[in-house]
Amino acid sequence: QVQLVESGGGSVQAGGSLRLSCAASVIFFSNNVMGWYRQAPGKQRELVAVVTSGSTTNYADSVKGRFTISRDNAKNTVFLQMNSLKPEDTAVYYCYLKTILTGADYWGQGTQVTVSS
Repeated sequence: QVQLVESGGGSVQAGGSLRLSCAASVIFFSNNVMGWYRQAPGKQRELVAVVTSGSTTNYADSVKGRFTISRDNAKNTVFLQMNSLKPEDTAVYYCYLKTILTGADYWGQGTQVTVSS
């Protein structure tokens, strides 16, 4: 059973920074995609940023230029550096992993990010 363990959420004032980390409990040697989604109260879960095992990235328009996703393939760990945070970034952030070979999706338990104005 694959587990994704997240850390790094918290509360910060607008303009501040946070760094999220997510480690998978197993090492995948096949191609995969890791990343982050978020869900604000009363809204649908939305993509924030993802990165492939080949380091191709994709960002939501709302976070481009402020957030940076990166990964350590040797440790199957993904990071999200969030700068210039805004109150609208407030949400539960979920780590995500998809294995290309099997198509299986895995989710973390979520970590709260709260940005106050």
